Amino acid sequence: MNYCDSPFTYLRRPAREVMVGKVGVGGDNPIRVQSMITCDTMDTEASIAQTLELAEVGCEIVRITAPTVKDSANLQHIVRGLRARGCDVPIVADIHFKPEAAMEAAKWVEKVRINPGNYADSKKFKIIEYSDEQYAAELERIRERFSPLVRLCHERGIAMRIGTNHGSLSDRIMNRYGDTPLGMVESALEFARIARAHDYHALIFSMKSSNPKVMIAAYRLLAARLREEGADWNYPIHLGVTEAGEGEDARIKSAIGIGSLLRDGIGDTIRVSLTEDSIHEIPVARALIDTGRREVESRNGLPTPVAGLSFDPFSYQRRSSSTIAVAGVGDPGGASLDIGVSAPGYKVRLGGEEIVRVAIRRAGFDKIAHKVDRMGDYKPEFVYEDSGIAEVDPRDDASISTLNKSADARLVAVADGLDLPVIAAYRLLAAKLDPRHPILLKDSLLIAQDPEAEFLPTLLRAATNIGALLCDGIGDAILVQGEHGPGQALRLSYNILQAAGTRIFKTDYVACPSCGRTLFNLQTTTARIKAATVHLKGVKIAIMGCIVNGPGEMADADFGYVGGAPGKVNLYVGKTAVRFNIPEAEAVNRLQDLIREHGKWVDPQPDQQVELSNIADASR
Repeated sequence: MNYCDSPFTYLRRPAREVMVGKVGVGGDNPIRVQSMITCDTMDTEASIAQTLELAEVGCEIVRITAPTVKDSANLQHIVRGLRARGCDVPIVADIHFKPEAAMEAAKWVEKVRINPGNYADSKKFKIIEYSDEQYAAELERIRERFSPLVRLCHERGIAMRIGTNHGSLSDRIMNRYGDTPLGMVESALEFARIARAHDYHALIFSMKSSNPKVMIAAYRLLAARLREEGADWNYPIHLGVTEAGEGEDARIKSAIGIGSLLRDGIGDTIRVSLTEDSIHEIPVARALIDTGRREVESRNGLPTPVAGLSFDPFSYQRRSSSTIAVAGVGDPGGASLDIGVSAPGYKVRLGGEEIVRVAIRRAGFDKIAHKVDRMGDYKPEFVYEDSGIAEVDPRDDASISTLNKSADARLVAVADGLDLPVIAAYRLLAAKLDPRHPILLKDSLLIAQDPEAEFLPTLLRAATNIGALLCDGIGDAILVQGEHGPGQALRLSYNILQAAGTRIFKTDYVACPSCGRTLFNLQTTTARIKAATVHLKGVKIAIMGCIVNGPGEMADADFGYVGGAPGKVNLYVGKTAVRFNIPEAEAVNRLQDLIREHGKWVDPQPDQQVELSNIADASR
């Protein structure tokens, strides 16, 4: 199956145009940016005000949650108020669980988003073996529940997003396909076939996950399956990493998932989901689109190698390589050494089963050598120029052939200064290079020269280029050289590894963006939880405002903090609820107790205590 025309040359995936109000999605339209308001849908004036704020900063489509029929009915007043104020931004009703709410919302909005995992199914995490006849009967039940909405959307001429979430697949899908990208895609296609049976085609698809690897694989599989279904299955695709969190980590995770797919030509509309005020999502989304456009417009494409891809685009597996040793920075066991000086013969192992390592340029290392011992988790592990690395042009078959014939494995990187897109260049290198040779990834083939350069585009480019390749399974070491400041470049390097799920070196948080369903203040709650737990390296904590995606998205989290009712919190271990209806004022302490019970708690060290205090102060 092919998910794009070429993983080596940019070509945007052709999609039919679907109109969302006056905004065209797909076709020849630019990639659209959307977001979601966070207030109670029953608060008409607040909903209008937040929508106007989003429109003013460039949001082109606004989504509003409609959890009940009453909320859906109030969309009429919100839309009427917006139009009276001269705002024609399309409104999307976000529906979970209640077909009746969808039917009411479809009377007033320009688009309805439904989640096939819970639109007509109640998720109970039951293990049931469905016979073909039972499965067909379930599909018929869904057809009866879903068809009235399809007919109403068709009659009104409004659009629909079939938005699958990794965290809310139905029991039926889970039992037949598992908690997999294939299950996500098949769940959406079942609903699409019902819509098509009614000759309704104003469809947009999405495949969201908080895990970039899962998200990328699901979208690729969706694009490939739509191709297989036929030319008239060319529906637009909406991209998003759900529950990305906040701050730099959330921007990095979003860039890895969304940016990598945009570079492959997949995506007609995007949303960057931040646990922050919604207006902060728009400049990140705009910068992500602009950064990707400049990258593909200013670089040459590459021919597809005879060997094809070195990786399976639909299933993650790290590229095999031999383990080698390179000259390392410092010596973790040599406290008596001078600061920043390498121990004689000290080596860093990389490749094979080793963790992905972080490199620094000699010029950058010279600037920070005096403080390496105070850099905590963001220390460089080896100096690029001291590693014996081989630099090649991936189009130079003679140079690669020489490497492949060599007796010893070498660390290899794409040479600087080439006018090539980074992702395509490294994919080509991996396809041609003998797999025993480890590969070092670069965020840019140009070394940063401008200390005043804006950081956000640098962050997004680095996260997209390196993160996309890590999710392809390529890369045994990384070097961020598109950022001028060496300390900031190292922090960015480690945070990319964390966001890609490649190397977990700190507490990992999965936090959803706020919306009208949220049962507590996500921003302040997330800050309080971080202040209590940020020193727990390697522990993954999910913070969910409501139950919609909570248990599913927390499947690979160690612990979960989920809104269960107004002022009440449920605590989870994995996807199992173990504490119920805890008063919000007590919930963070009870979460700490739960972590202790399961042997994951350690007391913070003195230097970590300072960091915890700073986070706590910032959250007040």
